[in-house]
Amino acid sequence: MKSISPEIVDRVRELHKMLTYASHAYYVLDSPVLEDSIYDRLYRELVELEAEYPELIEPDSPTQRVGEKPAAKFTSVKHNVALYSLDNAFSSEDMASWQQSWQRYLGQQLEPEQAAALSESATYVCELKIDGSALALTYENGLLVRGATRGDGVSGEDITQNVKTIGAIPLRLNLENPPPIVEVRGEAFIPIATFESINQERLQKGEAAFANPRNSAAGTLRQLDSRIVRDRRLDFFAYTLHLDGYLDDAEPDPELAPNSQWESLELLETMGFKVNPNKKLCHSLAEVQEYYDNWSTARLDLPYMTDGMVVKISPFELQSQLGFTQRFPRWAIAWKYPAEEAPTVVENITVQVGRTGALTPVAELKPVLLAGTTVARATLHNSDFIAELDLHLGDTVVIHKAGEIIPEVVRVLTELRPAEAQAYKMPSHCPECSSKVVKPEGEAVTRCINPECPAIVRGAIEHWVSRDAMDINGIGEKLARQMVDQKLIKSVADLYELSQEQLLKLERMGQRSAEKITKAIATSKTQPWSRVLYGLGIRHVGAVNAQLITANFASVEQLAEADLEAIMAVHGIGEEIAQSVNAWFGAVNNQQLIDRLQKLGLQLQNPDNPADSTAATGTQKLTGKTFVITGTLPTLKRDEAKTMIQQAGGKVTSSVSKKTDYVLVGAEAGSKLKKAEDLGITCLSESAFQELLSNP
Repeated sequence: MKSISPEIVDRVRELHKMLTYASHAYYVLDSPVLEDSIYDRLYRELVELEAEYPELIEPDSPTQRVGEKPAAKFTSVKHNVALYSLDNAFSSEDMASWQQSWQRYLGQQLEPEQAAALSESATYVCELKIDGSALALTYENGLLVRGATRGDGVSGEDITQNVKTIGAIPLRLNLENPPPIVEVRGEAFIPIATFESINQERLQKGEAAFANPRNSAAGTLRQLDSRIVRDRRLDFFAYTLHLDGYLDDAEPDPELAPNSQWESLELLETMGFKVNPNKKLCHSLAEVQEYYDNWSTARLDLPYMTDGMVVKISPFELQSQLGFTQRFPRWAIAWKYPAEEAPTVVENITVQVGRTGALTPVAELKPVLLAGTTVARATLHNSDFIAELDLHLGDTVVIHKAGEIIPEVVRVLTELRPAEAQAYKMPSHCPECSSKVVKPEGEAVTRCINPECPAIVRGAIEHWVSRDAMDINGIGEKLARQMVDQKLIKSVADLYELSQEQLLKLERMGQRSAEKITKAIATSKTQPWSRVLYGLGIRHVGAVNAQLITANFASVEQLAEADLEAIMAVHGIGEEIAQSVNAWFGAVNNQQLIDRLQKLGLQLQNPDNPADSTAATGTQKLTGKTFVITGTLPTLKRDEAKTMIQQAGGKVTSSVSKKTDYVLVGAEAGSKLKKAEDLGITCLSESAFQELLSNP
C-alpha cells in the first residue's frame, strides 16, 4: 500500500472542507464565495488525490455526489416514519371548517379546560406548497445514508445516489454532535428557468420537450444514471424534521430539541438545509388568510412553481394530541389556489369499467393546452355528475385540473350548445360483457355486477400484480388483457395454475419471458398477509388500511369470522371500511377464492401469529368492552392506552354512558369520573388496567 504523508491527509481534508463550504454557500445560501473556475480547479485536485489515495475517500466527500455507474434498479424501502398526504382546502370556509374540526376533536379527547388552553395556544406555520417531488432523507450520526421517494407513504424507492447529486441537500449535517438518527422530509423541484433551459437544450438535440417541471422532477429522480440527475440541476427545500429517539434521551441538547414546527424549520437551517424563505408564523386564521391572499398573485413572480400553501399547527404538543385520521394529519392542511381553466368541446363520451364494476363516463375532448400539458380526456365521474352539469354531446365545457393534476369538467357553456346536441344517458348494459348494470340505492355509481365481466377480472388481475400488492413483475395491462380475453384466467387464483406452455401461446411471449413470469408468480406466494389482503381489491381497503387490519387480525380466518364491531375497533378503521370488509368475506364466491388461495400456498396469516392465535380481535379478552379514558395517567399517554385497549379487542369512546364498561381514570379526572360513579360503572386506575390486560 502506498504510504500517505500527513501533508496529503491535511490537504484532502482542507479541500473537502473548502468545497463543502462553497457548495453550501452556492446552493443553500445563494451567496457564492468562490468563482466557478476556482471551484472547478480545487474539485479536480481533490478528485486526483482521491484517485491516487482511495483510502482517503469519505462518504460525504464532494466527489461522491455522482456515481460512476448507472444503478441496475431501484429497491423498495420502508419509511421509518410514514409520509401522510394532506387534506385540501379551497376556500376560507374550508379553512374555518378545518379549524372547527380539530378543535371539536380536541374537545372529545381532553377535559374542557385543557382542550381550551391548548386551542388558544395554537399558532400556524404557513409555507408555500412547492410543486415538485417529495423526498425522505435519513441521516445516521450526521451522515446521509438514504434518500427515498414518497411512494405510497409507507414505502418508497431508494434513490440515494440520485439524491446526493442535489447540491442543496447536505451529505453531512452541519452539527458538531448530531442526533443518532435524523429524518428530513422535503420537496425536490426543478426551478422554472432551469426547466426552460433544459427544454431548449432538448429541442436543439431533436428530443421532445418535457411537459412541466413537476413531472420532469419526478421522472428525473427515477433515472438509473445519477449523472443524468446531476445535469437536470434539481433544487430542494426541507420542511419536516424527525429526531428519532433523540428527544427521549435523558439530557438532549436543548438547541436540538424543537418544540414546534417553526423551531424545526430554524433547526433545519442550522443543519445546513435550504428552507423556503417565504414561510410565516401566524397567530390566527385571519393572518393565514392574509398570507394566502398575498401569495395568490405574488407566486406568479416566484422562480419555481407552487400550487398553494401548507398550513401546519406549530406546537408539537398540540400536534401530538390531534394525531392522524386514516389518511391525513389533523394538524395540517393544504390550501390550494384556484386551478387554471380552459374551454374545449366534448366530441364524445366513452365508458370505462373498473375492477369494482364501476362504470365511469369519460369525456373525449378536442385537445386543449392546460397548465402546461395537452388535455384530450376528462373524467365525468358518474351519471349524477353528468345530470348536474346538464351535459350534452357537442357541448362547449370549461375544464380545470383538480389539484392541478387530474383534468375535470367544471361547467357547461350552455349558450354555445349546438341545436342538435343530445343529452347523454348512461348505458343500461355493461359495455364489456353486456350484462345489465345496476345503480344501488344511495350510491351515485352505476355498476356491472357480473363477477366474470372481463373488465372486472382484468382490473382484479392488474391490482393483484401491482407493486404495492403481490408485486409480480412482467404482467401489465396488455398481458392481463390477453390472459382474460383468451380465457386463461378468470380470477387471481388462476394465475398460480398457469403453465409456461400456456403463456407461450400468448402474443409476443418468448421462452425466457414465460420463465420469468412463472417464477415471479411463484415468488409472490411469499408476500405477507397484509399484501394479500390489499391485493384482494376490497373496496376502500388501501395498502395502509390492509396493514392496520392484518396487525389486528393475524389470519384470514380471524378476519372472516370477525363481526362489524370488531373490525371497527381497529384504530384507524371506520364504519365504511369495516362494512366493506365484512360484506366481502360474507360473499360465497369470495370465500371460495380464499379457500383456493390457501390451498395454493399463499400467506394468509402473519408468521409470528399462527391461525389459532388468541391474539385475534374476535377472541381477545376485551372484545365487546367499551372504555372511556379521563384524566392524566401516571406513565401511559392517552393514545398509548387507547391502542392497548383496541389491540386487546376493546373500543374507546369519548363520553360516558350506560353502554360504557370501564372508565380508565388518571389524575385530575373531571366530570366523566363523577358520571361513571353515578352510573355504577367500574373505574380503573392505570395499575388496575394493566392487571386486567395481563390476567389470563
